[in-house]
Amino acid sequence: MVLPGGPDDTVSLAIAPDDLRQLAQHDAANRTFPGRAGPLTALDTGGEAVRGTTLLVAGYTGSKEDFAPLLAPLAVAGYRVVALDQRGQYESPGPDDPAAYSVAELGQDVVAVARVLREESGEPLHLLGHSFGGLVTRAAVLAEPTLFTSFTLLGSGPSRLTGRRAELLDHLGPLLDAGGVRLVHETLEQLAMTDPKAQAVPAPTREFYTRRFLRNAEAGLRGMADAMLSEPDRVAELRAVGLPLLVAHGEADDAWLPHVQADMAQRLGARHEVINGSIHSPAVENPVRTLELLLDFWADASAASTQPPAGEEGA
Repeated sequence: MVLPGGPDDTVSLAIAPDDLRQLAQHDAANRTFPGRAGPLTALDTGGEAVRGTTLLVAGYTGSKEDFAPLLAPLAVAGYRVVALDQRGQYESPGPDDPAAYSVAELGQDVVAVARVLREESGEPLHLLGHSFGGLVTRAAVLAEPTLFTSFTLLGSGPSRLTGRRAELLDHLGPLLDAGGVRLVHETLEQLAMTDPKAQAVPAPTREFYTRRFLRNAEAGLRGMADAMLSEPDRVAELRAVGLPLLVAHGEADDAWLPHVQADMAQRLGARHEVINGSIHSPAVENPVRTLELLLDFWADASAASTQPPAGEEGA
């Protein structure tokens, strides 16, 4: 979720003030996938998936560009990478009905894209969801677990969002009623500009943030917020699927707090990694460490998927 949440000034981010973050250079091309409510826009590195394919899904008010620093390195490592705008986000159009943005509906979009990727590249297919995207991708895994080789929750949680960011979302409806998406953006900008780190973001990146936010569907902002504030705990269901799982988050995550995510990882029986030098968006705040963790986890998950079941060796 890309909302100001009171950055922790004790955390020294790995990014420099002149980094372009979501505008990092890459060779991925824009393409569309069929979604249940219309086309879904993605960045796709294409090429031969020597080590497999990865599907990366952004969080609330985010976009495919939130994974930009990872795209080129993952492609060099032999992965085909697809980063997705969910319906109603940035370059993916969305319906005008807030009810069309439930976790279940959005999860079915992910399933639709995953089916195409499996047809095009086979397996393995590694799925990652960031923040609210973690809740959505969890729904996709629970709906069609056999599509995926592994699942990563990045800065996401076991259930509904609480705390300071949830309180911000409580103000969303009245702002939308009063002035639509533009008034919400102006309000968030005023909040962000009280933070020195936000003031240090380069002008091209700030311009991208503005352009992206203003292209959010108003119904999507309402529907996704409602979904994020009402999601039940589905940890037991996810554990029962039996996929290799990774829970990773910034050392000072201010959405689902670190201890909440650590508890979720324990309950899932998942690998748990804390990414230093990052808060809620490790892919742009510390892409080097995020990349290392993902490559290691995906290699282990792929190896595990090729091993025969116990008792069938040599059969």
